[in-house]
Amino acid sequence: MKIGVPDLISNSYFPAVAAVELGIMREEGVNAEIELVFPVDRAYTALQNGGLDFVAGSAHSALSAFPEWNGVKLVCAQGQGMYWFLVMRKDLSPQRNDLSIVKGRRIGAAPWVDMGLRQLLIAGGIDLERDEVQIAPVPGAIGKTVNFGLTAAHALEKGLIDGFWANGMGAETAVRSGAGSVVIDVRRGDGPPECFNYTMASIATTERKIATDPQQVEAVVRAIVRTQEILKAAPEKAAEVGAKVFPATEAKLTTDLIRRDIPQYSARISRTFVEGMNVFCRRLGILNGAPAYNDVVATRFQSLWQPKNT
Repeated sequence: MKIGVPDLISNSYFPAVAAVELGIMREEGVNAEIELVFPVDRAYTALQNGGLDFVAGSAHSALSAFPEWNGVKLVCAQGQGMYWFLVMRKDLSPQRNDLSIVKGRRIGAAPWVDMGLRQLLIAGGIDLERDEVQIAPVPGAIGKTVNFGLTAAHALEKGLIDGFWANGMGAETAVRSGAGSVVIDVRRGDGPPECFNYTMASIATTERKIATDPQQVEAVVRAIVRTQEILKAAPEKAAEVGAKVFPATEAKLTTDLIRRDIPQYSARISRTFVEGMNVFCRRLGILNGAPAYNDVVATRFQSLWQPKNT
């Protein structure tokens, strides 16, 4: 059974990766492996074509392969809220939560991930055309096995871009190298409040999978919930996973990054989130209708989102 992630050397999809590497999936009866498939729309296309069984990626991006949510469902969350960071070159003297820094700048962002930044900037009063904001792929971020956050951090250090919109690993790498400063961290209160519900790191699968193998889907959801609780109780176990999956330098950052993310570790997908994501998607033009909560979320698995020990 294959779980696709669009960025592997990252904290964004860590609950899914940790569920496999810590053996939690196996304990739940699932023989799973993680496959890096970049960018996220390619991962969802693989899900639609049967090349993947699940995608552990950004929730809104399911629309890239499943228009109007036809044929796909979110089964649980890996974490709450939009989870990317806006990082700008430190020598530009950026200030926290000051979006004016993007005017006239080149910002690197991955396909479909860039949508979150575009709408955040618009909501924050930035006119992308008038203010000459260039949002484009990062130089060198090509191929299906790119780890985008690290690629973006390295591009920033080389001066190939003025900023980037990417995961916490990329942000932390840029900050520690001295090349970048964090301007926006939505999960921790930066940016317009509505942006929190633009998307989340979720687990998605096809309606076909849910209909033909609901026991396996249940097992995957249970494994994610158990992994979230394990990491909450013992964040240092993240280092065990990092040592297996990440290069040595990034592995050293793992525990700190996961400890920071723990407050967002919940498998629930709320109606408020789905409503906010739908509005976001309609504004972008990637959704035409107004799908109901049940059209987006596999509600039959809701009872599994709450940890057994609470």
